[in-house]
Amino acid sequence: STGAVKMQPKAEELKFVTKNDGYVHIHPSSVNYQTRHFESPYLVYHEKIKTSRVFIRDCSMVSVYPLVLLGGGQVHMQLLKGNFVISLDDGWIRFVAASHQVAELVKELRCELDQLLQDKIKNPSMDLCMCPRGSRIIGMIVKLVTTQ
Repeated sequence: STGAVKMQPKAEELKFVTKNDGYVHIHPSSVNYQTRHFESPYLVYHEKIKTSRVFIRDCSMVSVYPLVLLGGGQVHMQLLKGNFVISLDDGWIRFVAASHQVAELVKELRCELDQLLQDKIKNPSMDLCMCPRGSRIIGMIVKLVTTQ
């Protein structure tokens, strides 16, 4: 066969975009520095430093559902150009949902999880796996994330 084959970027060419800093690169000392392809385009990181350019360290790839369910900020849903869009961080991060029902269910699951965590903060001795509501919410999240 003939034709062009898309090459994976070199480690120093791979870059990601952050809301406040624009493009960032994975630091050469990071375990993920030599990773040239991530299944999800989203990374979470612990440390950001600026030397010759802005670098991130202690980073991990994160897929869509964990980001929506466990990421900071409010989850919003809106209809844009015929697609139901779930957004985080005041619309900076957006996902197109398969349907209105999926978008509503994910948003509701996030609200339930947030409320469950607030209940746990108010009552630290509460066993989330033993209470019926907590075990259903946690079970649904585990199933959603593991079957994604």
